[in-house]
Amino acid sequence: MKKLFIASLLFCGSYFFYACNGNSSNTSSSTSDSTSMMSTDTTGNMGTKMDSTKTNTNTAMIDDQTKDFTAKAASGGMMEVELGNLAEQKGSSQAVKDFGKMMVDDHSKINDKLKGIASDKNITLPATVTSDQRKDIDKLSKKSGADFDKDYVNMMIDDHKKDISEFKKAEEKVSDNDIKTFITDALPTLQKHLDAVENIKKKM
Repeated sequence: MKKLFIASLLFCGSYFFYACNGNSSNTSSSTSDSTSMMSTDTTGNMGTKMDSTKTNTNTAMIDDQTKDFTAKAASGGMMEVELGNLAEQKGSSQAVKDFGKMMVDDHSKINDKLKGIASDKNITLPATVTSDQRKDIDKLSKKSGADFDKDYVNMMIDDHKKDISEFKKAEEKVSDNDIKTFITDALPTLQKHLDAVENIKKKM
């Protein structure tokens, strides 16, 4: 009986010893996991702050000259789309109608690209054309037949020559790489438009 009693005591002591060690191990593991999670959260928060600072820095780098260019490019693009719609509706020749459609398609794409860049950089673009552009659109809308074709073609030649010149100047002066890329990508399209409308005028 004595031996049985002693064996029981030894068994209980061993059980409590291992149980305590197991709890200590679990507690240590839990503490380690918690510390790891805190470390990850802290790193994540720091990363967010760094990204926010980077965005604010990029926004601050947009100078007034670049903002002026984007505003003019946006209003000019909207005017080209409106005039293109007029040409599709009121043009007396198929060449003028087809050119008008090209203006709507191409300048809508250019406008959308500019809007995306402006949105990323917190640049405010005009919502409508300027008052002078509205006068030109309204004046042309009153024309019809051959008179419309002639005035529209002449306006497109003048506008695209002016646009190409302004885009090339801006390409050399703007410091923002995204806007510079936008200009570089748009210039071949503007030149294509000028070549096409000049060919139309030659055949009138």
